[in-house]
Amino acid sequence: MLSKRIIACLDVRDGQVVKGVQFQQLRHAGDPAELAARYNVEGIDEVVVLDITATVEDRRTLAKTVRAVAGEIFLPLAVGGGIKSEADAATVIDAGADKVSINSAALRNPDLITTLANRYGSQAVVVAIDAKRHDDRFAVYARSGSMDSARDAVEWAKEAESRGAGEILLTSMDRDGTKAGFDCPLTAAVSSAVDIPVIASGGAGTLDHFVDVFTTGRADAALAASIFHYAESSVTDLKRHLRQHGIPVRL
Repeated sequence: MLSKRIIACLDVRDGQVVKGVQFQQLRHAGDPAELAARYNVEGIDEVVVLDITATVEDRRTLAKTVRAVAGEIFLPLAVGGGIKSEADAATVIDAGADKVSINSAALRNPDLITTLANRYGSQAVVVAIDAKRHDDRFAVYARSGSMDSARDAVEWAKEAESRGAGEILLTSMDRDGTKAGFDCPLTAAVSSAVDIPVIASGGAGTLDHFVDVFTTGRADAALAASIFHYAESSVTDLKRHLRQHGIPVRL
């Protein structure tokens, strides 16, 4: 069985890391490069930098922030936010990113997934899906969770895979920042529908929440922010806990 990955997410606004609840009530969490350097030492498997206001403000991801983070880590770095074209992707790759994460632009122009996969390889293309429960389905939202795209999360994940995406970054908007646990039914539904890795995001609050999402949720990786940023749990303790529950991780 492949090792499960633990990923730290740096939501960046105005050059600083912030964290909110259900995409609202943002509070300061630190400097991106300083946090990345800490995670590099602590044993995180990957880092994701999301410029959370780039799309809404109609601008590119801040390359300066990407370069600062890339200079502090020796592990995979994915970058998202404001990537609307092949040129935008090239900017963050040139700044040090190993992967690009696209969300609103992919919904608006699905061919962009294929274009980037052809240029950089599927392993470098992450399609981010922000999903919220609507009765018996999971609706996909765009523009930092502010606009219903009228798409279903499971069907969109399948289409993204068919167009060349190498990973799905799946965020539960209902659970984001709540520390109530990952949305395992959502994660399992998407994971069961695709053959590419699914990264679960939204709701991490305890070590057992990670156990749940790797077992019941069938996730390949789990992403968290608050639990790491505010030193509520260490990466080492989390990985040891997962090992004790029979979940393979890199120590």
